[in-house]
Amino acid sequence: MFASGGVQQIPAAILGRTAGDGKMKILVVDDSSTMRRIISNILKSSGYEDLVEAGDGVEGLNQLKANPDVAMVLTDWNMPNMNGLDFLSKIRETTPATTLPVIMVTTEAEKANVVAAIKAGANNYIVKPFTPEIVKSKLEPFLKPA
Repeated sequence: MFASGGVQQIPAAILGRTAGDGKMKILVVDDSSTMRRIISNILKSSGYEDLVEAGDGVEGLNQLKANPDVAMVLTDWNMPNMNGLDFLSKIRETTPATTLPVIMVTTEAEKANVVAAIKAGANNYIVKPFTPEIVKSKLEPFLKPA
């Protein structure tokens, strides 16, 4: 069942899937279709084929409702309708960081913004522009087998 925040708890079995098995479902949220495609291509090149996309936090919450097996979220900060920080806060109302990792991928590089994202429950933080290697290194701790 979904809690009032609209996010379902993710079963622990989802997190036990091995890295690169292509079965882990990942949600990519960014208002730029180009950035979503870049991130998705990096994930696909790492063996992750089960990807879901959203253009803002509102769409992201709807995708989480429609796809309760999402095991990780990568989200931008600056988006229309609902920004990434508000989206993250909504997720954390019902889903702890140990259950659903959320990685902020943004141009917001100021230390205060990084601290705000971590305090809101982000598991990691990637600053744009980035290389595929940076993305992979930031995701790796959450993709390893349990």
